[in-house]
Amino acid sequence: MTSNLKLPTAQRPRIRWRGLAGAARALYLARAACEAQAPLLILARDAATAATLEEEIGFFAPPELPVLVFPGYETLPYDQFSPHPDITSHRLRALARMPTLRSGLVISDVQTAMQRLSPRSFVDGHALNLKTGDALDLESFRARLTTAGYISVPQVAEPGEFAIRGSLFDIFPMGSEAPLRIDLFDREIDTIRSFDPDTQRSCDVLDQLELLPAREFSLAADSTRDFRRRFRTRFEGDLTRMPLYRDIGEGLAPAGIEYYLPLFFEETASLLEYLPDNGIVVCPEDLAADLSENWTGVEYAQSGMFYVLRVADSMEEPVRAMSRGLKMRILPACGGIGWINVWYGARVQSSWVLGFVYRDDCLEVHDK
Repeated sequence: MTSNLKLPTAQRPRIRWRGLAGAARALYLARAACEAQAPLLILARDAATAATLEEEIGFFAPPELPVLVFPGYETLPYDQFSPHPDITSHRLRALARMPTLRSGLVISDVQTAMQRLSPRSFVDGHALNLKTGDALDLESFRARLTTAGYISVPQVAEPGEFAIRGSLFDIFPMGSEAPLRIDLFDREIDTIRSFDPDTQRSCDVLDQLELLPAREFSLAADSTRDFRRRFRTRFEGDLTRMPLYRDIGEGLAPAGIEYYLPLFFEETASLLEYLPDNGIVVCPEDLAADLSENWTGVEYAQSGMFYVLRVADSMEEPVRAMSRGLKMRILPACGGIGWINVWYGARVQSSWVLGFVYRDDCLEVHDK
């Protein structure tokens, strides 16, 4: 297979690979990454395909080959849910390393690549390197971490958290596999060690550490002020009654704020802008159809179309919507446990009625 390996060139910038079934795709990509003098950005059709490629490439790729994953939020567009801190950590680590890659692989999916991202200047400007022997003022450092989105907690357990206990400073940097413990001697960094968050026992000794921002946007006063200004130019009505607008004004990060990221910046970037200029993009052959399908889903999510049905009403219309491949979401009753997401594909399944929740004698079905 190596002799038949084809890669883009200046004379032929676009090529097409055919006949790769099953794990042959991952093997071909791993070999291409080893031979190419540039990093490869792989855009899988969806998140499930990206996860499969990650696992298979991990088997075929040599240990020294850099493999980064840029995951999606694993939430639905405009839902009131934020991604898990581990996901944000992986995303920030990929964004920080991508511009400097000389070889290797970056794995993502089409839907994730469609999202606008914070500009490269934000990630670079909020990164901080510390090493043993550096002077560290805890109070000013605490303020800087808070501005970068880190949360002060009694005991560190997840990425984006920090804790100060006397001369010990614990922090779980975004993009790190384990939390770190900084031991200070007066105002100087004496040692930096990784530690187990469950047992609190110290592990490996490090000479330095890199701190990435805890979020893909800043909650500093100037940033939230710009967010509110742009929000007012795009949304009408009494904004003081909108929880998201109020929370941002108070310096809080409401759930689902990630989908409003462009309002934090004058200009945003795409995932391709983080790739070096000589980077190679690998995408599905029917990319245009995948882009169109994903964009249609975003439009439905934004429009908030819905049906309100009486219990005795016919289910013909929502069933017809499902047969067209539209997504449906069931709302729970007022004062219930919160949002319940039930998503289906194009095929109607008999189990879909299990998601219905009654409000008085009505059934609400959101079509997104």
